[in-house]
Amino acid sequence: MNPPISDPPAFLRELFDVAVAAVHPSICVPPHLPPPPDPRRGRTVVIGAGKAAAAMAAAVEEHWPADALEKLGGMVVTRYGHGAATKRIRVVEAAHPVPDAAGAQAAAEMFALVQNLSANDLVLCLISGGGSALLALPAPGLTLADKQAVNRALLKSGANIHEMNCVRKHLSAIKGGRLALACAPARVVTLGISDIPGDDPSVIASGPTLADPTTRQQALAILAKYRIEAPPHVRAWLESPECETPKPGDPRLPESEIHVIATAQQALQAAAAYAREHGVTPLILGDSIEGESRDIAFMHAAIARQIAQHGEPVQRPCVILSGGETTVTVRGNGRGGRAAEFLLALASVLDVPAWALACDTDGIDGTEDNAGAWFGPDVQQRAAERRLASADFLANNDGYSFFAALDQLIVTGPTRTNVNDFRAIYLPVAS
Repeated sequence: MNPPISDPPAFLRELFDVAVAAVHPSICVPPHLPPPPDPRRGRTVVIGAGKAAAAMAAAVEEHWPADALEKLGGMVVTRYGHGAATKRIRVVEAAHPVPDAAGAQAAAEMFALVQNLSANDLVLCLISGGGSALLALPAPGLTLADKQAVNRALLKSGANIHEMNCVRKHLSAIKGGRLALACAPARVVTLGISDIPGDDPSVIASGPTLADPTTRQQALAILAKYRIEAPPHVRAWLESPECETPKPGDPRLPESEIHVIATAQQALQAAAAYAREHGVTPLILGDSIEGESRDIAFMHAAIARQIAQHGEPVQRPCVILSGGETTVTVRGNGRGGRAAEFLLALASVLDVPAWALACDTDGIDGTEDNAGAWFGPDVQQRAAERRLASADFLANNDGYSFFAALDQLIVTGPTRTNVNDFRAIYLPVAS
């Protein structure tokens, strides 16, 4: 029998580190690399976007056949600070989550890079979470400022990632399969690290090389649902048939295949295996949990209470694990992302002895410098000693400041992967 966990905060951090390591590009890219084209007839052009794109490109270079390296090249765009050392594939850094001019320039260069390819060429597309904001090539008649304004409104609205990317596709000249059209007639192979609940590959980075099943009418309905007032010329574009993206079965699309090579479920399974090795029973609630962060926190608290009071659905010691992508409808002006919001709400209602951690697997919670935070059973006592009212911080969407004051932020720096939220609640055996 394993001894009891002597340092719960360290155990939770180990779970997070194990989960992130399981979905790092160095692990998940090599098994899925396609064979290169005959170097006497064709070349391989690598393109891509996302927080993991640079690390994915480095993994491609490291594992690409030596006799085909001379015909390997291309470019990827990643978030500022998420770059990696490469020799043949150019890495460009740009802004996320609101696009900037560097992202727009990179998207234009990438679009030009795949022009005039032949059927003997291979396009290897590396996509991961964050790619949608990083590939910012506005549709005809739109500007970068238009995309920035709509993007900011969506981020504050509480819209989920499926909804946001539907709108983004229809305001773009490169997303939603339009980049694939530019690649024709070359063969296209897409490798995706999924930050999408449900792992729909057409939503990862807004599916630049994949046919788009969503419609412009859906994009308009999403803006209406969240009361987002788009400028008249943006609405006119969305109402125009010219706005529509290529759909499944479109004969203009080139030969293509997609492999989703890393998911939230893989990360959760790795953490669950680690917990079992240490005598702790894991309970995976789901890999695709969506909804308001504070509502998801209340649900997690109810499950923890059921375990503590009734020993079901699992016995202690146990750890509740979950992934997905929650949302935050911003009403205050505080600091913090989804993870901090979840933890702050959880701390306000969790009334059984437990330790909890919530982090974003990319190492950045929202737009802050932390991956997330953690707390233990004494969180409310420590907050009271510092005259911190968790309800006030929650009302102001200020989870970052609350946990910073308790010195309980988790700072990892960029992890160079991204399968979205990771949450863990550890419940020890009753003393």
